[in-house]
Amino acid sequence: MPRVRGPRLPELHPPATTASERDYTMSDMRLIVAGAGGRMGRALVRAIAESKGAVLAGALEAPGSDLLGKDAGVLAGLPANGIKLSADLWAMSKDADGILDFTVPAATIANVAIAAERGLVHVIGTTGLSGSDNAVIKSVTNRAVVVQSGNMSLGVNLLAAVVKRVAKALDQSFDIEIVETHHRMKVDAPSGTALMLGQAAANGRGVTLDEHSERGRDGITGARRPGNIGFASLRGGTVAGDHSVTFLGPFERLTLSHQAEDRMLFAHGALKAALWAHGKAPGHYSMADVLGLADF
Repeated sequence: MPRVRGPRLPELHPPATTASERDYTMSDMRLIVAGAGGRMGRALVRAIAESKGAVLAGALEAPGSDLLGKDAGVLAGLPANGIKLSADLWAMSKDADGILDFTVPAATIANVAIAAERGLVHVIGTTGLSGSDNAVIKSVTNRAVVVQSGNMSLGVNLLAAVVKRVAKALDQSFDIEIVETHHRMKVDAPSGTALMLGQAAANGRGVTLDEHSERGRDGITGARRPGNIGFASLRGGTVAGDHSVTFLGPFERLTLSHQAEDRMLFAHGALKAALWAHGKAPGHYSMADVLGLADF
């Protein structure tokens, strides 16, 4: 357990918040950032440094990465914090309370068992997970706390709640189309957020998304099938994430949309989820639970 030091004078430019480098209270949540060398990982390190109630306890990176041994604070554009990137989750999780995981499916699944064994709150924002991946995640939730969402932003989760209500209110004479745009480096499509919005629409309609979705139309596709939910994915530039859900009915259209301007909003949302989940009973939670929207 890190040593708790006495009070000191505030600094004009305080260093990044870490369990080993600053004063903290025993109630502060000690968090590991998975994929700490990536864009989202660096944003998570900054979010922890900017927030009260949490400290950085570890920085996880893939085995063989050129960033191993680098200082997490420096990589995040902050003063050095003494937390070096490591590939050993078991070792760094000994004195941690949670892990923020926005990585890739293989890495997240590798982290699941260790997080559950250590009793860590596991906040999962990884997208592109398969059905079997999600089954692995849910298999540990009888003994572990998992908060999983395709998008951690307040606005997107409010949007999903509204989409569900609108889909329930409008009949199948209104077609549903979801369009998402992301930066050129994103590797999965449709985005996790688009699928989350599609699932919200399907729940509102009382149908199964897997059996009522249309993706990647090309060539002679035939007429649109009534009741299906369409997806389109755009990639380019540095777009953090734009999503729109359009309900197209006879002679009218209704479009609900959300634009993400900086990935820091996802980082702060993930941190909010971790702090909310600290001390909760084992289970599989979503951002709807975090924000009190589960029954909206």
